[in-house]
Amino acid sequence: MENINEFKAALTAVFAGISAKMGWFGWLAVIYGLSMAIDYATGSALAGKQHEWSSEKAREGLWHKLGSIVAVIAAALADWVIALMLANLPGVSLPFTYTVLLCPVVMIWYIITELGSIVENVGKMGAPVPAFLRRAIAALQDAAEQAGDKISGEGETEQ
Repeated sequence: MENINEFKAALTAVFAGISAKMGWFGWLAVIYGLSMAIDYATGSALAGKQHEWSSEKAREGLWHKLGSIVAVIAAALADWVIALMLANLPGVSLPFTYTVLLCPVVMIWYIITELGSIVENVGKMGAPVPAFLRRAIAALQDAAEQAGDKISGEGETEQ
C-alpha cells in the first residue's frame, strides 16, 4: 500500500498525457477500443459458459471488429478529404472551421453498438440488466443514426 500514491500519480500522468495529446477525440478512440475489447471478452465468456466457444467463431468476431476499424478509418479519411477540399478549393467554404464530423459520429455509432452487445452478452450470462439501460442504449443508437442521417441528407424532402 505504500506505493499507492506513486501508482495514482503515474496513472494520472498517463491520462493527462492522453488528454493533452489527443483531446476529446482521442478519448473517443480509447473508449472505442475498450468497448471492442470488453465486447469480445464478454462474447467469448458467454460462448464458454454455453459450451459453444470455437476458434472459428472467435476469428469471425475478430474479423467483424477489424471491419469496424476499417469503417472508422474510412470515415477519418473522408473527414480528411473534406478538410483538404475546404482548405484548397476556391469557392468551397463553410461558415465554421471544419475539423472532423464523420469519424466521431461513426465511432460513436460503433461504441453504442458494442455497448448494446456487451449488455446483451452479460444478460445472457445471467446478470440482471436494468431495462432503463437497454432503453438508454437504444435511444443513443437512434440519436447516432439520426445524426448520421442529418449529415448525409437522408430523409430530407426535396423542394
